[in-house]
This record gives sequence, structure tokens and C-alpha cells, in this order.
Amino acid sequence: MTTAQFSFPVRDVERKVLDRVAELAEGFRAVAAGYDERAEIAVAHLTALHDADVDRAVLPEHVGGLGLSYSAFGHVVCVLAKADPSTATIWTMHAGAGVALAEFTEETLGSFFADEFLAGKRFANALSEPASGNRFLNPQQDAVPVAGGWSLTGAKRFVSGCEIAEYLLVNARVDDVPAFFGVVPDETVSTIPIWDTLGLRATRSQLLSFDNTLLRAEYRGRAPGFGDFAVIPAGLPAISLGIADAALDALVEHAQSRVILGKPLSHQQWVQYEVADVQTKLAAAHALYERALREADNGIPSFFPNLSRAKYLANKVAVDVAQLGVRVGGASGYLKKSPIQRHLRDAEAGQLMAYSTEVIAGEIGRSVLGVADGE
Repeated sequence: MTTAQFSFPVRDVERKVLDRVAELAEGFRAVAAGYDERAEIAVAHLTALHDADVDRAVLPEHVGGLGLSYSAFGHVVCVLAKADPSTATIWTMHAGAGVALAEFTEETLGSFFADEFLAGKRFANALSEPASGNRFLNPQQDAVPVAGGWSLTGAKRFVSGCEIAEYLLVNARVDDVPAFFGVVPDETVSTIPIWDTLGLRATRSQLLSFDNTLLRAEYRGRAPGFGDFAVIPAGLPAISLGIADAALDALVEHAQSRVILGKPLSHQQWVQYEVADVQTKLAAAHALYERALREADNGIPSFFPNLSRAKYLANKVAVDVAQLGVRVGGASGYLKKSPIQRHLRDAEAGQLMAYSTEVIAGEIGRSVLGVADGE
């Protein structure tokens, strides 16, 4: 990939990282199906990304990183998700937890978490809980005061990469206020092996149980702020867009190679019409996402709601493209060897990631209709 192919300004320090990610993604794509079939975390992929300075790149400059722009970050996640969406998801959650802890604790712990992140330690995002549903920034589980901090008993679900994590980003209510902590998993943190999911199998996003786990006072961070690098909200739309891009490529390849009555399937009018519909929607989803990233890079507050809109559209478009792939693929699309069935399974997962499409639809609808929250 050359600089001329980027649709956003690219600094020299970013160009090398983006080009290296494109190279790595080709290798990831070749083995993604195997990791998915085994439901195995591609640790080698995560190590390769770290060694290519991708972790350093996503860390903001003020905490010791290279400070990727939002536009460059979104490009990275899209490229990774097109090649291997499970790796893209784990890396996004790892980066989200590591960057958040580096920023949240900068004034109290200094560079501790940033240094650990740069050293290659693994982080995982443990915020979602059964009691709070999609509202992962508003925990319902209370931590009680104990010597050295607070004690948490409860559960966090869908913690991508938790089995290899050396640090967790955990939240809980302290004095009725959401509080955020770095947690080193110990004997009080156990994995509940629930992972036999339909899609994104290689994320191994397990349920974690906390049994009087100490939330150390010195590892407590401040609440998220507007100026923080919003890794996860910015990354989630890209995961679905990458899946949709891959699904469309698989659909096109099948339609061009499958011959029906002497002509490729791509010559059938119904296929052309349906492909036109999903490709146009996918282009619109990319455009909305890129707009939100540009707004984020320029400090325009509307980037947060527009990232939510981009996630909503990307989630739905990914499913539309993947479902059409199955229709065009016919019975062969159901075969285990076909990438079409994997893209369909992965596409469905995006809709369930917080905030889910239903929650976002409610927010968008209330905004458009002028209905205040809580009414």
C-alpha cells in the first residue's frame, strides 16, 4: 500500500505502521479460518502487531506513544478486520484497555501502564456486566471499602482475550459513582468457560468471575474524558466494515467463478441488482465512518454520536452483505471450507457488541424526534 492510496493525511511516522499492518494482514488472512475453527486466540498475530509498533502507534503522544490519528487508527482496524476480525477485535479491546489505563492514571501513576503497554504486556477490557446490559460505562456492581482499596464480587462478560491478559480494565460503583481500575488477575479472578459461540470464535471472549477481588487504590483512574483517545467507540464500526468488505470480496469471487448455464453467475440480473444495493450501502457506511473520524481528529463534538451512527449502519450492512453472500453462494456457501459461512457468523456478532444496534437505534430515534433521555 502506498501513501497515495490513503484518503486522509498521513504523517511519516504513521505511514510505516500502516504499510506494515497491510503486509501483516495478508498473512493473517491466510490462517484466519483455522484459528476460527479451533476457537484459538492468534497470539502470534498480536505479537507481530506489537513488534511492528502498532501498540506504540495507538498510544497517544502525551503518554509516550506515536499518537495515531483517528483516521489512521480506523484504517488499521478496517484492514485487520477484513483479514481476521477476531484478531482485530482482540487488538482493539487490548488497545482500548491499555490506552485508557495509561490516560486515566497518568496524573497518579505516571507512565506505569503506558510502560507496561509498550513493553508488550497484554490488556483486556472487562467492563460489560450481566446487570448493566449494554451500558458498560455505568456499572451496577458495588465495590466495598477494604484495606488498600475496594473489594469487588461479581462478573464481567465477553472479555476478549482475557485468557492471555496480564492487566484488566475493570469498573465498579464506588460511593454510587462509576470508578475505573487496573486489575492484575489473581486467584480471585476466574474464567467461566462459556465460549462456544457462533461468530468471532477466535476472540474467546469469556465470562470472568470476581470473588472479593481487590481493586487497589493506587490503580484507580479518573473517569473517561472528552479529550481521551476513544479507542473502542472508534474501533467497533471498523470491525463490521472490515467483515463486510471481506464478505463482498468473497461474494464477487464466487459470482465471477461460478458458471450457470454457460455464463458466470455475475451475469445474472438479480445478482447485479442485489450487489448494487449492498455495495452502495457499504460505501455509505464507510463514508459516514470516515466523516466521524475526521470530526474526531478535528475535535468536533459530534464525532461521538456519528461514531454510534456509523456502528449502527456498519453492523446492519455487514449482515446484509454476508446474507447476500449466502444467497449467491447457494448450498456451497454453507460448506465449512467456504469463507462465506464464516463471514455471515462474524457479521452477526457486531450487532451484539455494546452498544447493540437496538440501543443505538433508540438513541438515534430519540435524538431525531427530540425526546429527552429518561422520558
